[in-house]
Formats: sequence, structure tokens, C-alpha cells
Amino acid sequence: MSLYSPSTVFGDTIFALASAPGRGGVQVIRLSGPAAGPALSALTGRSLPPARRATLARLTGKDGEVFDQALVLWFPAPDSFTGEDVAELHLHGGRAVLAAASEALTGQGLRVAEPGEFSRRAFEAGKLDLTEAEAIADLVDAETAAQRRQALRQMEGALGALYEGWRHRLVRALAHLEADIDFPDEDLPHGLAPAVVPVLTGLYQEIGAHLADDHRGERLRDGFSIAILGAPNAGKSSLLNALARRDAAIVSSTAGTTRDVIEVNLDLGGFPVILADTAGLRDAADEIEREGIRRALARAEKADLKLLVLDCSTWNIGDMAEATLALADGDALVVLNKRDLCTHVPSMVAGRTALAVSAATGEGLAELLAAVQRIVGERLMPGAAPSLTRARHRQALEDCRAALARALRADLPELAAEDVRLAARALGRITGRVDVEDLLDVIFRDFCIGK
Repeated sequence: MSLYSPSTVFGDTIFALASAPGRGGVQVIRLSGPAAGPALSALTGRSLPPARRATLARLTGKDGEVFDQALVLWFPAPDSFTGEDVAELHLHGGRAVLAAASEALTGQGLRVAEPGEFSRRAFEAGKLDLTEAEAIADLVDAETAAQRRQALRQMEGALGALYEGWRHRLVRALAHLEADIDFPDEDLPHGLAPAVVPVLTGLYQEIGAHLADDHRGERLRDGFSIAILGAPNAGKSSLLNALARRDAAIVSSTAGTTRDVIEVNLDLGGFPVILADTAGLRDAADEIEREGIRRALARAEKADLKLLVLDCSTWNIGDMAEATLALADGDALVVLNKRDLCTHVPSMVAGRTALAVSAATGEGLAELLAAVQRIVGERLMPGAAPSLTRARHRQALEDCRAALARALRADLPELAAEDVRLAARALGRITGRVDVEDLLDVIFRDFCIGK
């Protein structure tokens, strides 16, 4: 994190709409930078209001005309989100009001903020680390309760504290190693360098356990992928529509209607789920259907969970069911559809418990959803430690662990020290302590404008 004050890093003052765009009862414009205070005084025609206290004021444009009566707030540096002087205008949400406010602010020399620029300034001022900044974006994008809880936990610093704790232990170990290297003749405790080995071994194991999480945090952030697979006319599209409670996919008695992957996002018990209908598995009749089947198999390979759908009345006839069941693995669920048309419903299929449902009548759907929710919950339920949420975190941790492995095998203390230094730097990249300039644009450009 930067050790510089915001005023030494950013000389200009920015503003942006901090609430959702469009008409609304109230819209909030946020200002940040050295000219935030003068701009607020110019708009209200009076001195700055008391800090962190909402004040009613008439706002005047550059032509002297009052364009709104609004609440204004003043957050002087350094006690603000960005660490700079910050002001907020809580305006009525009409387009004409927002246009007048924007014109007045640009007329005073302020500029519209880039996406993520407020959070980036907060990072540069040391107000938050990169994991906390990323969590703000995740919290804005959260669509389910579980996503919200994970983002909030990370925003409150749980993940950053874990990684910084590991980094501090590495820095201490490095200091011990370098003391042995730099002062071999000093009266230092005997066996100082060997005493570092348990520290490095413990960190290697802790980071390994953290990585061995089945990508829990990333799945929760991006959505748990479920693929509906089966032969043509098994009722896959009908099942998708029934689970989504809307007509998301075309349903027809003509085999091979679905040619592409159709996705529906669901909130299942607070967990985000991406449910995908796929092309029917059979010997393709044409090139387009072959491509659809190729995409279905590709989705099956990447799916976190497979729903293997069979026609209840014909599941043991022919080889199409065999092709479906060949995709079974791990938590895959066998679903016997069209139970309303079936005289005999088997409880087991190919050694697996079969869930009988009717997409047409809704029979058995509650039991299917309960089974899916149980699996999703088991796979995504957060543990005691904060979850790893991004691929860049995972890569940095893997780099750190590889450096620790080399350090533990090193024959010379100089080599071990260099690898411990690399391990500490890898952890520092996650929170933004070191080597992050090339990452900042990538991280912050995906934020919404007012953040």
C-alpha cells in the first residue's frame, strides 16, 4: 500500500454518480479531491457544513439559478473513504437535476471519475488493501445472500489479515536467515537458521490446506455450474423451465430442438446457481447438431454438478441412456423425468439412487431441488477461515508455496533466504504491498463508475 498522502498522489478532483443511474427519488453524487470543499461551498453559497452531518441546502449552478434543494455531507481528509476531502450531494433523481449538477461541477474544474477511481484512491491512501477493494466490487455485484456474506467478510479484512499474517511470519523468518548470513561471527543463538525450518514447513502446510478448498470461494463468487444432460426428448428443457419457473428454453416433441447451451441463473437457498440446458446426446443427424452435442459434452466436463435426465418409461431401452449414464461421476444425480407417464418407477438406476420427477406436473421437483441444494450447500458453505475468491490470489499462493518448497530444499542459507523473500513478495502481491502497479488498472477498471 502507498505510504504517500492522497494529496501527493492525486492533484485533481473527481466526481461521479454513486447511486444507480436512471430516474429515482434520490441520487447521490460523490466528490473527492482537494477542490471538493470549494466546490461544495460554491454550490451552496455558504461555508462548509459540519463534518459528517447531513445538511439541507439550496444548490446553485454557474448561471446563479437554483437547480435543487438537497442534503449535502462533508467528509474532510483524512477521515473519508478515499482519505481525501470528500463531499456528497443527495439530489432529487431527475435527469435535469443531475445534468445541472454535472454542468456546475465540471464548470468548477472537476472531472468525471474513471471506473473504480474512488476505490483506487482509497487503496493508494492506505485506507484498504486490494482484497478489500475487490470485495467492494463483489458486494456491489452480489445477487445472493451467500455471495453478500462472503464479500462482506472479505471487505471487513478477513482475507487480507490472513495473508498479511502469513507474510509477517515469512518476513520474520527471512530476518533470521539474513542474520545468519550477514553476521556469522556474532554471538547469535545457536541453530538460528534451522529454527526457521518449522516456520516455513508450517506455512507451506497452511497455504496448501487453504488452496485445497475445491475452489469454494471462486464458485460462490461466480456461480455453481449445473449441467442438465440426457438424450433427446428426455425432457431436459421442460425440467429447466420447471426449475426456473419460466419458459427459458423452447419445448417441442421434435427431437433435437435444443442445439446450444441455454443458461438460467437461480438463487438456491442463498447460493448462486447457473443451470444449463444442453443438446440431446445421440448420433448427430447434421453438423449443427454435432456442434451442439460437442458443446453439451464440454459443459458436462466443466460442470460442478450433473443432472443426468432419463425418460422414466424408456430409460433401459437402447443405448442413448447408456451414453447419458456414462457421464456419471461424483455427485451426479440421476433424474427420471415424466414419472406421470410411467407405470413403474425404479428407485435405482445403474447403481445410483434415481430421483423421479415430472416437469409437466411438478411432482418430485421439491425433492430434486432439496437434493441439489444439499450438494451445493456442502460444496459452497464457507469454513472457519475466509475463502479464496479470485484466480490471481490462487496463482500468488501457488507461487508462494513453490518458493517455500525450494527454500526448504536449499543447500545454502543464501538460496533459502532468496526463496523466502520471493514467497513473501508473492503474498504481498495479493494485498497490494508489492509489485502491483501492473495489476491496478485490471483490478479497478471492472468497478462501477461511482466506486
